[in-house]
Amino acid sequence: MAKLEGRRRRVEGSANFSNFEILLRKGHMNMKTLMKGDNNVGPKLINSSSEQVKGECVTKRRELLLQAGFVALSLSTFTSIALAENDVLEDFRVYSDDVNKFKITIPSDWQIGTGEGDGVRSLIAFYPREASNSNVSIVITSLGVDFTKLESFGKVDAFAENLVSGLDRSWQRPLGVKAKLIDSKASKGLYYIEYTLQNPGESPRHLFSVLEIADNGINNRLYTLTGQFVDEEEEKYGAKIQKAVSSFRLI
Repeated sequence: MAKLEGRRRRVEGSANFSNFEILLRKGHMNMKTLMKGDNNVGPKLINSSSEQVKGECVTKRRELLLQAGFVALSLSTFTSIALAENDVLEDFRVYSDDVNKFKITIPSDWQIGTGEGDGVRSLIAFYPREASNSNVSIVITSLGVDFTKLESFGKVDAFAENLVSGLDRSWQRPLGVKAKLIDSKASKGLYYIEYTLQNPGESPRHLFSVLEIADNGINNRLYTLTGQFVDEEEEKYGAKIQKAVSSFRLI
């Protein structure tokens, strides 16, 4: 019972972030809707994150980063961005961001969008032109000076367990979203996490995430790249999304 209560408190404490994330990832909000913005959600996220970032408690700051790293922001504007000219493979191109210092290989016909962040986080998203629940997004989160490497949040296995358990609602009555950790590993300073989310009565949603921390000369920033697709779209988008996720590099 004590363990269950502790789990409930962790979930309730992150509700403003993870509830919105689950809405997006279980298909209630596709990427095109996200990029147009949702004024009913956005202000709550921005205000909540600002208050937590100012907190002095290391535990709260770690919770914030667990939440912020995997949440898609509600954006008020959409901006198309030109792709790099060179094709790496047929139907793929390299997107290079000289401002945020990263590059990624994406399907050549996918759209790219950005939006105004809240001063703490910003989002860049890649998604098909046709209506779809599959996409790749990069959330860039400003960190405090004491967060210099991913181990600041704990080892990769513990980090992944905390992330997935914080998203899981399968213990609720009526049943909520079921989150399941598939795999986690650390390699060359990056964390790789694979997991699924499944809403009751719906197909599982597969998520692949890569995390890395880098200094842009002003502050440390956490990069969280997440690709996702549902079972029904695995044949069409699964391989493309996994290729995009595995291609992510800082420059």
